[in-house]
Amino acid sequence: MPFSDYKSKKLRFIFIVYWIFLLYIIAALIFWFIELNSQNMEVTKYRIEQLSKDNPNYNSELKKLSEFQFRKITQFAGEGFTFFLLIIAGAVFIYRAVKRQLTSSQQQHNFMMALTHELKTPIAVAKLNLETLQKRKLDETQRNRLLQNTIQETNRLNALCNNMLLASQMEAGDYNVMKESINLSEIANECVDDFSIRFPARKINGQITEGISVIGDKLQLQMAMNNLIDNAIKYSPKDSLITIVLFTENETVLFSVKDEGKGVADDEKEKIFEKFYRTGNAATKMAKGTGLGLYLTKKIVLDHHASIDVKNNIPTGSIFTIVFKTANL
Repeated sequence: MPFSDYKSKKLRFIFIVYWIFLLYIIAALIFWFIELNSQNMEVTKYRIEQLSKDNPNYNSELKKLSEFQFRKITQFAGEGFTFFLLIIAGAVFIYRAVKRQLTSSQQQHNFMMALTHELKTPIAVAKLNLETLQKRKLDETQRNRLLQNTIQETNRLNALCNNMLLASQMEAGDYNVMKESINLSEIANECVDDFSIRFPARKINGQITEGISVIGDKLQLQMAMNNLIDNAIKYSPKDSLITIVLFTENETVLFSVKDEGKGVADDEKEKIFEKFYRTGNAATKMAKGTGLGLYLTKKIVLDHHASIDVKNNIPTGSIFTIVFKTANL
């Protein structure tokens, strides 16, 4: 039996036991309420029988016993209802906490599987290229092609390590965002040129308005742009067009990356920015990415008091847009 199936069955068994135990507690609470109420009625009945009807205070004593019985019923009902609410609140809290923990554990498991794949691929390609260069005599064109391919894979590995390091630093609160005036147009052009060199077979079109500056952290903004472009390359056909646009509008700066892939479903447009979240089956070995790129991008954007959203690209694909509220032109 595969480990994932065994784990799934084990979790189902735990949840079944959990709900049975919860129902048992509620049933026991109802049982004790009925028992206490029954005892209260018997005690009251016994006391009434002990009263003498010839007693001039018979009616007042009978009324007191009736009121006492009613107070006890109210007390039992109030205490029972309070305990019931506490049990339900505790059960819901525990259920949500366990479910959240299990979801987090599954996401981390998927992340480690994806990370292993993402790390092994560039290392294996770089190693193969270097061994080929070492063992075979190649002409200049072949050597340059292998070296360029090796550089691309090491850049990919470096970007992955940077994402992981930045995510760790930002989660721990150890990263200090630098606030300085930076030329966003230069960074955007560098990103377009870099991906055009790394992926010469891809159609990458840059429409960058020159001279746009913002206040922010150069390293973080460059990483955010790279993540969006890399995401478009990963999830769109190899012969499709990717358009990177930077322009100003109404005292705002907009950076957009348009692709012609399958797009993002409406119910996933918010989820894709969650940590480790991946569309499709993230547990497969062929899955791309680690689920950190868009998560980091959104954190970076929010740190710069900007916003990011994703819309459908007509007729197919997605448009990721970062909007900086103020432009320093």
